This record gives sequence, C-alpha cells and structure tokens, in this order.
Amino acid sequence: MNRTAVVERVTYETRIKVELNLDGAGEYEIKTGIGFFDHMLVQTARHGFLDLNINCSGDLGVDTHHTVEDTGIALGTAFFKALGNREGISRYGFKIVPMDESLALCAIDFSGRPFLAYNAPFTTSRIGDLDAEMIQEFFRAFTVQAMCTLHIKLISGINNHHMAGAIFKAFGQAIDQAAAVDPRIKGPRSTKGVLM
Repeated sequence: MNRTAVVERVTYETRIKVELNLDGAGEYEIKTGIGFFDHMLVQTARHGFLDLNINCSGDLGVDTHHTVEDTGIALGTAFFKALGNREGISRYGFKIVPMDESLALCAIDFSGRPFLAYNAPFTTSRIGDLDAEMIQEFFRAFTVQAMCTLHIKLISGINNHHMAGAIFKAFGQAIDQAAAVDPRIKGPRSTKGVLM
C-alpha cells in the first residue's frame, strides 16, 4: 500500500510544497522561514515516524499568519490524500506527552468530520519567531483539510517552549497510532461502512 502524497499550494501570499510518507522513518527536511515552527514540525515528523518534506516561501514581511495557516492547509491535504479511503486504519490515536514540567494531551480521530477542540493557554505572545496564537491556526487548518477530529489540551506547563514541544510531540505520536494499519480491521473502522 502506497500511503504517500505530494501537495503544492500557490497563492499570492505563499508558495508551499509538501511531500508526505505515512509509513516512513521520521526523516524530514522542513523549511518555512520560521525557525521555531520548523522545530515543532520536526517534532511531529520524528515522533510520528513520518517522512516529511515541507518547503514554504511566504510573506513573512507581513507576519507569520499566512505561512503557518497555509502550511496547515497543505499538510492536512497531504494527509487526506495519503490516507485514501481509510480502510484498515486504526482511526483513533491518543497520547499524553510530558516535556519536563509541561504535559500535553492529543487525541485524533480520522473520522471524516473536521472538528478542533483546542485548549492551550500560552503565557507569552511569541515563542522564538513564531506568534503563539498561530499554533491554534495551524491545527485548525490541518483539521479542516485532513477531515479529522482533533483534541489538544495543555494540561500543565511553565516554559512556553516546553509547552509547545509537548503538544507537537503528542500530535505526532497520536497520528502514528491513528494512521497505523491494523490487519484485523476489514474496510473502514466504522459501523457506517465509510469514513468520509
């Protein structure tokens, strides 16, 4: 089964190419022009065993909004394509990940129904060169395009770098679990017979 996708998105604000292999080894090359955002996407790739290449050129002279949101759109689209008809996948993934004093929960359902529940109160407006509020925008964009239900909750934390790191690591590990193929599952894991 070839669970890969290539997505290119070009607007007046961004130019993005995403290459995704769901059955990878956590190898990555990520360049968005936002160092801390790159660092977080690397965490997702490594912890999700995703082979992930992202190259984005955006209007960072304005702010980080378009680059982060459009990366979420392109990555979510790549997941939607790579998952195909979603037959045989576990569908659900859930992880609680500590990073020093921080603790984050992520639960995902590749249900075909986009919904984001996000509760991560950062205590600073910027983390490195990333606007902290854009983390939610990234996950919202991903959720809509990947057609998944995603719950993210920051349980505790003091250091904002650690808080974000715990979230993106939990996200990667939950994806790995949910996208995994289970030979016991015949067709989609749903009594409806479809996951769309």
